[in-house]
Order: sequence, then C-alpha cells, then structure tokens
Amino acid sequence: MLIQILLVFIVVWMFVLRWQKRNMVELSQKIPMTKYRSLPLIGHAYIFFGSDEDRMEMFQKLGREAIEDDEGITSLWQGQKLYIVSADVKVSELILKSCLEKDDALKCLQMLTGNGSVFAPVKIWRPRRKVLAPTFSPRNLSQFVEIFSRQSSIMAEQLQSAAGTGAFSIWNYITTYTMDSVCESTLGVAVNSQKQVEQPFLKRFELHTQLDSARLVQPWFHNEAVYKITPIYKKHAKCRDYICEFVDQIIKKKRQSIADEKEAMVESDQDLKQDKEGLKTFLELLIETSGGNRGYTNIELREETLVLVLAGTDTSAVGAAFTSVLLSRHPDIQAKVYQELQEVFGDSDRPIVADDLPRLKYLDAVIRETLRLYPSVPIIARKIDKEITLPSGVTLVKGCGAVIHIWAIHRNPRYWGEDAEEFRPERFLDSTLKYPAAFMAFSHGPRACIGYQYAMMSMKTAMAALLRQYKILPATDTYDMDKPLRLKFDVMMRDVHHFTVQLEPRRKA
Repeated sequence: MLIQILLVFIVVWMFVLRWQKRNMVELSQKIPMTKYRSLPLIGHAYIFFGSDEDRMEMFQKLGREAIEDDEGITSLWQGQKLYIVSADVKVSELILKSCLEKDDALKCLQMLTGNGSVFAPVKIWRPRRKVLAPTFSPRNLSQFVEIFSRQSSIMAEQLQSAAGTGAFSIWNYITTYTMDSVCESTLGVAVNSQKQVEQPFLKRFELHTQLDSARLVQPWFHNEAVYKITPIYKKHAKCRDYICEFVDQIIKKKRQSIADEKEAMVESDQDLKQDKEGLKTFLELLIETSGGNRGYTNIELREETLVLVLAGTDTSAVGAAFTSVLLSRHPDIQAKVYQELQEVFGDSDRPIVADDLPRLKYLDAVIRETLRLYPSVPIIARKIDKEITLPSGVTLVKGCGAVIHIWAIHRNPRYWGEDAEEFRPERFLDSTLKYPAAFMAFSHGPRACIGYQYAMMSMKTAMAALLRQYKILPATDTYDMDKPLRLKFDVMMRDVHHFTVQLEPRRKA
C-alpha cells in the first residue's frame, strides 16, 4: 500500500513539474534534440556521469551534433530544465548580448569569489565592471610585463633540472609562473611558489579549485544547504577561509600603507607622489578607481582580487601549457616562432620588455590558434531570463538555459573552413577574420573576459622565455600525431596526460 501511495505521489509530482515547465516542453518540440534518450526526472543528466575525460568526450559529441545541424544547435534536458546548445555564431552572439545572467548551476562556484564580477548577478556586475575597466588600460597592463619577464626567467631557470631528462609534465612549472605573476601584479606579494614546493597558499588554492570542480559536476551538491552537511564541505570551507584571510590581511596592510603615504605627502613635497606613479598593483588601482576609503569595502576588494587571481592563474596556465604541447607536435611551426624570437632578441639574454610583445606577431597567432582548438573554458552557460527570438524564428522561453559551445564554434567548418581541425596559426595572420565573433576564447559580448589582454601578455612572455632557451619535443609515451589530444573537463579543459613534453636546451650553459 505504501509503495502504491509513493508511486502515485511520484507520478503527480512529475505531472506538476511538467505543467510548470510546459513552455519548455513546447519549445523542445520545435528545436533539434540530442540523440540520447531523456529519462524521467533527470532528463539527460546521466550522460555526464563518469570521469572528467568521459564528461569532456560527451561535451564534444554534443558539440558535433550542433555543428552538423542546419541551425547549428541541439538541446537536452538537465532534470526539468531545458538547455539549448549552440555552435552557431549568430545564435550565440544574440544570447551573449541579450542574456547577461550566468546560469544558476554556476552559483556553486561563488564559494570563494562571492559577488566577484565573473559570477555576480547583473545588478552587481554592471557597476563593478565600470570600476574595473580603467584598471585594465594598456598603460596599466604594460607595467606588468616587468613582472611577467622576471617570473618567466625564474620559470626557465627552474626548467633546467627537467631539460634533457626525458618526458615530464610542464604543468607545474607554468602554473607556478602564472600564480607568482598574478599574485605580484594583483596583490603586490611575492608568493614564490616556483621555488617553494609546498607553498601553502598555492596548495590551498589548487585544492579549492579541485573541490569546486567536483561540486560543479554533481548537481545534488549545488544546493547550499545540502552541501553544508557533507564531510567535503568542511575541507572546502577550510581552504576558502585560509585564502580569504590571506587576502584580507594584504588589503588591510595596503589600505594602511596608502593612508600613511598620504599623510607623508602632506608633510613633504611632491617627490613621494612622483615616486608612487610607478608600478601599481591591481589592488591599488581598484582602491583608487572605486573611490578610495569611500569606494569598495574590504570584502568587495577581496572578491574582485580573488577573481583576478583565479582567472589569471588557471586560464593563462592552461593556454600556455596547451601551446607548449602543440608546438612539441609541430616542429615546423615552433621553428617559425623561434626565428621570430631571433629577429627580436638575437642571441641576447636581455629581459623581455613591453615593447617586445607587439613585435611577436607569429607567436601571438600561435597562441590564438591554440586557444581556438583548445579553449581553456570550452562552454559558457547563460540563463534565459526573457524571451529571445532566434534567427530561425523560434523563440526561446524564459526559464530555460543556454550553453554556448565554444569548443564546437571554434571547430565549425562554416566559420573556419574545411581545415578547421588543423593547427594552422597563419589563419590569424592571413586577413581579418570573416566572423570575428567565431573566436570566443575569452567569451563575447558585454560580459566577455575583461582581462584578455593581460592573459595574452602573460602567455606571450612565458612562451618567449621558454622557447628562447629550450626546444620543446613531444613526450614519446603519449605522442601520436594521428590521434588528437585526450582531454578532460573540470571547470576548465585540460590534457589527460598533464601536458607532458620533453625539453632540449638550445645552447649549452
């Protein structure tokens, strides 16, 4: 009897849910649907079960379904919510410009960054973006090349122990470079993770990122109340608290330092002020542009600086690591990059300066082509918070979600030609892109990545420092030119083999 009552309850509950989502059901009948079967209650959620590699493989299959469709889209059910998956530039551009709210599923990633701009609701993001924009001016960004140059030299020095010893993962060398660079440029602190193996801030930062990833792919942990009663939450919260306390102390010291300097200027001439017109960290710039003591609170400063640390560390590291692997597989392209470096630097060991970077046009194209084939963030999810009519005439209803499939757009022959799967950097040199919006490595529209120039400058500096001293060779145990790289998805897209390469010194020490 109890079982019968339970079955009746489940049937009634499913009917109520379907009634509430009837507009989505009607929409699902008008647009292409994935070939995979939808199950009661969970929809297509089951297709993402499995390992990180399985998950990425499924994202790729969905992307190819969208590419092959005449409208460039497919769709699927995640529980009771309908998601449109787009590999079409016009559809994606329309959604990214019209729907600025991030999808609800991404709220679970706010544990560390809070209302930091990357995941913040539009009402918070919009005014903060206005404050952030001036800090990313070309003048401000150029000053950070000195930091990138110094930290990349340390990276090249650290790699000496791995060069000539066979295959190894270059990931840790690159990610510690980006961590040290971003912490110095954002917070003004020397973390020294490149030379300190067990650096506590880096270890907790990496663990927090791993736990974020695990939570994201387990929908039953998205609910805050549910997640807080799990054992893993305590470990997650402990990492968060350490990181926040670390940054809070830096912010307090910086505010006091600024106050002391202002007091000193009142009692002296302008020399002190002129001295301070040199390198300024993002934290200092944010304090100034937000209005000083009347501007951002310490919590708001922490949220925004942590967004910069998070984005500046992982996205740049993933991009540079994939570039290293691809250059190891394409020695002819690597030779062209080295030739360009010789033209700019010759045999000199001088440091890289800001004026060098615009001259490295081929290296720039190589990095962009890498990001086309292997974007750090392969998908973007947005909430459809109002009705939108697609070019096909179909109207997306409020309440559904949209997945902008960057990986698929970047490999869509409609925009990149029949050689879309090939690694050909020249496509970024030949002429102006026919479809500029088809390159979405840093997203697109009003909420596109504000730090894309920072990321490109960091990656170019790192790759220049690496290639000036070393030739990158493929790892013999994982290398197969006839097979694509094995990928996995854990918030960002990564190499299953941990970016394994070999290095050969270009000149004797």
